[in-house]
Amino acid sequence: MKEDLISRNRRDALKLSVAALISLYCPWLAAKELSVAIKKTIPKSGETLSVIGLGSSRTFDDFSEPQTGKELTNILQVFFDQQGQLIDSSPMYGTAETAIGHLLQNVNGKEKMFVATKVWADSKQSGIDQMHASMHKMGVEVMDLMQIHNLRDWRNHLKTLRDWKDQGKIRYLGITTSHGRSHDDLLDIMAKEPLDFVQFSYNIMDREAENRLFPMAADKGIATLINRPFARGDLFRRVKGKEVPGWANDFGCQSWGQFFLKFVASHPATTCVIPATSKLKHMVDNMGANYGRLPEARERQRMIAFMSS
Repeated sequence: MKEDLISRNRRDALKLSVAALISLYCPWLAAKELSVAIKKTIPKSGETLSVIGLGSSRTFDDFSEPQTGKELTNILQVFFDQQGQLIDSSPMYGTAETAIGHLLQNVNGKEKMFVATKVWADSKQSGIDQMHASMHKMGVEVMDLMQIHNLRDWRNHLKTLRDWKDQGKIRYLGITTSHGRSHDDLLDIMAKEPLDFVQFSYNIMDREAENRLFPMAADKGIATLINRPFARGDLFRRVKGKEVPGWANDFGCQSWGQFFLKFVASHPATTCVIPATSKLKHMVDNMGANYGRLPEARERQRMIAFMSS
């Protein structure tokens, strides 16, 4: 009982400290706390997800230092406070799965959390062992989404994922790539195999996915997770020293991060965008894109023209 009280007091203190940080970094976001987040629908089920999710590549792979662990815990708390749901990881991301599972123990408001990870192995049995380990590390009995990472040994793993879905061990199955050179293979799999999700890269300066991947996903009723929405920071380097155009405020963008995220989220076939960060200030800013409205087709063209000028 005493330990439960201490744990509850620690979580309450965390929530208060995070609220203070939101007021400091993004005071306008605090006013949105009771607003309704932008939602997208998973085609195969009708279930909805908040459009801004959280990736963990290169960001949650080291939580051993107390200050780093505190920062990552605060990031998770902001994510849930601002109605985020989907957290994406992989055994390829160092200790990210372990970090997420450990840090979630001290976070409030995660009842609607949607947990996604990947299998990244070269045989059926090693994939099964890896997936069991991932679920244990992340602290879940049922994985919301299990994906085949970068198409690795996808034929073997897809059979396992179908069996696991039938058994109720996972809710959705999918496949991922972050390499443009793999798009042809991914398209072939999407055309022939029943998938719930696909994950690939897309951003305002790399719009190749608009030509074939998005149309195929829409045609087959496949949900999409979008990685690298900032092109690993390249987009911020492109706009360094520039102000966000005033007209972007019409659709609720008050920073470059929100500008880039809302462009990705506004594609009709986007289900959820998964930016990754290890900085609390950036997490607070990213979650601002979870609210308001998304740019319409005409506004998207204006955004592209601005970035190309």
